[in-house]
Amino acid sequence: MAYYNQKGYETYYVCATRGEVGAADEEYMQGFKDIAEMRTDELMRAAKILGLKEVFFLGYRDSGMPNSEPNQHPNAQINHPIEEVAGKVVKYIRQIKPDIVITFDPIGGYKHPDHIHIHKATVLAFANADDSSFHPEAGEPYKPKALYYQVFPKTILKVAVKILPIFGKDPTKFGRNEDINLKELVEVDFPIHIRLNVRSVSNIKQQASEQHASQGGKQMRKGVQGLVMKIFGEHEDFMQAYPPVAENYKRKKDLFDGI
Repeated sequence: MAYYNQKGYETYYVCATRGEVGAADEEYMQGFKDIAEMRTDELMRAAKILGLKEVFFLGYRDSGMPNSEPNQHPNAQINHPIEEVAGKVVKYIRQIKPDIVITFDPIGGYKHPDHIHIHKATVLAFANADDSSFHPEAGEPYKPKALYYQVFPKTILKVAVKILPIFGKDPTKFGRNEDINLKELVEVDFPIHIRLNVRSVSNIKQQASEQHASQGGKQMRKGVQGLVMKIFGEHEDFMQAYPPVAENYKRKKDLFDGI
C-alpha cells in the first residue's frame, strides 16, 4: 500500500473486525476502554503512515483462532453467511471503484478463521460486482480489473521452521499467543505470479508495523524474526486470481502489468 501510495495511486482498506478478542499487555491498554478501541487506534495510526485514503469497517466481531470460545459469539464474522459478508464487501467495491482488489489467500495467511471467511466473501463479491441482481442495494454494478491474493513465500516459512528451534522456539507454536503452526503452513503452497520489490518503502512499512505494538509490531525487526524479515522482507508476493492466468505465464513485477 505504501509502495503504490508513493506512485500516486489511492489506496483503501476494508477491515472485517476490530480484533476484539486479541490479547494485549496492560501497558498498551492505557487510555483505551477495551481491546477493540486500542486495536482500532493502532490500525488508524498505521494507515496514516502508509498513506491510505480511507479505512472502512464491516462491523463484525473478531472470531478468534480455530476451536476457541470466541468462535461461538453470534456476531463473530464466521457466524455470518458468506453472501451477507460479500454484500458488504461489494458495497465498497462499487463505491470506491478500484482497479485492483487484494485479499488473503485461501488459507487466510495463517489459517485465521476470519481471514478465510473474508477471502471467500471477497472472491464472491468480486465475481458478482458487475451483476445488477447481486445485492442491488449496494450500488451500481462495477467490475475491477484484477483480483490478487497476497501470499507468503514458503521459502521464508521453511527457513523459519529450521531456524526457530536453534533459538529455542517451537515452530508449531509461533506468534504472540503461540497459536500458529508454521509446519502446517509450509505444506500449503500457492503460485507466485507477481513479486513486488518494496525496498523503497521498507522504512515506511517498518514504521507502520511498529504502530501495532500490542501485536508485537515493535519486535518485527528484532531477534530471529527480524533476521528473517531483513533477508526476505523487501519483496511482497501475490497470486493472480483474475484475470485468469495463461499456461505460459511469466512472473510480473507490478500489480498493474497487463491489466
